[in-house]
Amino acid sequence: MSTLARGPRAARIRERKLALLRQLSVPRDALPGSFSLTRRKCGKPTCHCASGVGHPLWLLTFMADGKKHVERIPADWVDEIRSRVDEGRAFKDAVHEVLVANARLLVLARKQRDR
Repeated sequence: MSTLARGPRAARIRERKLALLRQLSVPRDALPGSFSLTRRKCGKPTCHCASGVGHPLWLLTFMADGKKHVERIPADWVDEIRSRVDEGRAFKDAVHEVLVANARLLVLARKQRDR
């Protein structure tokens, strides 16, 4: 029994997968999750936010150990954190693409075997 798919389509999938693997390295400081701006009212009746939009609040939201974590991020960290979250998302997307390529190769091999 061979799970190795053959043919030009399999070769293209393998070629793309190998290209991804060659450029894939775990970013040292990447972060998981999402990064967003929300607005909150502070509750002081004399504050400008009482009658308008709230104060800006940057949040990093991620899952760890099956639990959702939401961390407030200082305004002066926004650019760095956004970049680190983008790195994490790009890494996760690349790994996903490699796994999908493996699944496509498996499906091709099964179809070729069944012929």
